[in-house]
Amino acid sequence: MQKERPLSPHLQVYKPQLTAVLSIMHRGTGVFLALSTPVLVYWLWSISDGADSYQQAQGYLSSFIGILALVAWTFSLFYHLCNGIRHLFWDVGQGYEIESLYTSGKIVVASAAVLTLVTVIVASTQGGA
Repeated sequence: MQKERPLSPHLQVYKPQLTAVLSIMHRGTGVFLALSTPVLVYWLWSISDGADSYQQAQGYLSSFIGILALVAWTFSLFYHLCNGIRHLFWDVGQGYEIESLYTSGKIVVASAAVLTLVTVIVASTQGGA
């Protein structure tokens, strides 16, 4: 007779680790950036297509949903950039200590948030959407 083995704890039992969350966010922001690239292409195409096309694109992008998408895109860009720099340090063998991993992770999130906020403020004061 075989002993019953305990079931492995499910995700609900484990507390998500910051490093895992940041890794998932890095992948998610990369996918989001890739999927949102056609919007950039559409905007650039509208510039070359003339004033009417450009006004239509600006109308879409300056709507409430358009602005939310642009802010999300900006955060994704800055997060992916900052976390990519963090990965470059790992490539040369630095920053693998647990304390360093958590500190650099928090710096990445804070940097992306601050850079996004600065970008939004500059865009709104310079006549952007």
